[in-house]
Amino acid sequence: MPVLDEARIDDEEAIAALDSRQTLRSLAMAGAQVRQAIDLTADAGVQRVGGGDRPRSVLVASLGGSAVVADVLELLAEPGSPVPVHVRRNLPLPGWVGALDLVVAVSQSGRAEGPLALAAEAARRGASLLTVGAPRSPLAHLCAQARGIHVDIPAGLTSSRTSLWALLTPVVIAAGALGLVDADPGVLARVADRLDLQAGLFRPGSESFVNPAKLLAAELADGVPVVLGDGPLTGVAAARAASMLARTARMPATWGELPDAASQIVACFDGPWTDAAEQAAGRPPGGDIFADPYLDAPASPRLRLLMLRDGGAGAEEVAAARLLADAVVQTAQDAGVRVSQHSSDPGHPLERLAGHVALTDFAATYLAIGLGMDPGLSPHVADLRERTRD
Repeated sequence: MPVLDEARIDDEEAIAALDSRQTLRSLAMAGAQVRQAIDLTADAGVQRVGGGDRPRSVLVASLGGSAVVADVLELLAEPGSPVPVHVRRNLPLPGWVGALDLVVAVSQSGRAEGPLALAAEAARRGASLLTVGAPRSPLAHLCAQARGIHVDIPAGLTSSRTSLWALLTPVVIAAGALGLVDADPGVLARVADRLDLQAGLFRPGSESFVNPAKLLAAELADGVPVVLGDGPLTGVAAARAASMLARTARMPATWGELPDAASQIVACFDGPWTDAAEQAAGRPPGGDIFADPYLDAPASPRLRLLMLRDGGAGAEEVAAARLLADAVVQTAQDAGVRVSQHSSDPGHPLERLAGHVALTDFAATYLAIGLGMDPGLSPHVADLRERTRD
């Protein structure tokens, strides 16, 4: 079982020594990213995208650490967008995309093959193009050739995992200008304020017993994380959390969204990492308190359910979601599964999402540091890139 060193995540010098890419600092700058992105988006003239006319449809291309950008736009547009919004990670570009459509390609480096290839094919077909990424990158160059709109990301961002709000903000502003989502400048200002507030709560100098992100990191360290959202908004947050836990904390994590994922998640409570398996093997639930970790077999990992709840949906949605989420939590507890829960504060959907994302982003980073790993560097990812480089 992994052991999280709580003393390490309360020691600012130890944190700084392990966090070579300043991941925590980048996460703390999320609110600033929103404000900088607003200015950069205005400078790029994003209101001119597609000639200012509403497109027939929108296709968003993003993957890896940027993948959540497409998921968020789809989430925000779904309730009221007059045109369909689609998500695509890589080629082929759907055959129906043409001159009446808008393709949004997002890549922090401006070099990700999927978004770059989709943008190139969209330009060839005469579709309108909006790109977000590094200045003077291949993506920016392609967009200029296609006479699209490219929005630069702020300088100094080194990872798509910690650049979420710099990448997302221009896309939300463009979608708002086209009437696809309900997100005026005031919404983004409140999102920035909420991210600033969260960064203060989760700062490295805040002791573990009063820091919600450090507390969650300690809870997630004791098992195999299963992240479950109680609806569409928290489903997006759950997918982001699972990605951050795997990529940043190197913890294998699965995720789901209610109601669809209820059965598959609850079925895991009968599996090998719960009290049910211990009882079936004739062992006491919760393990043998007299077991010697040096002489006996190591303790098997245990499931840890992280339930993300949406605290601002409509009354009927809240009632239905709460009933099912409560039932899943009770079933988990009855099966001996450890449970952590987090509910968003009220506000615009983007504000509520920001609260969940900030908590789980910081928690995944503290978890990596508490386990003695650099949250910004993975030797095996570096090896993979080397082996697949042309």
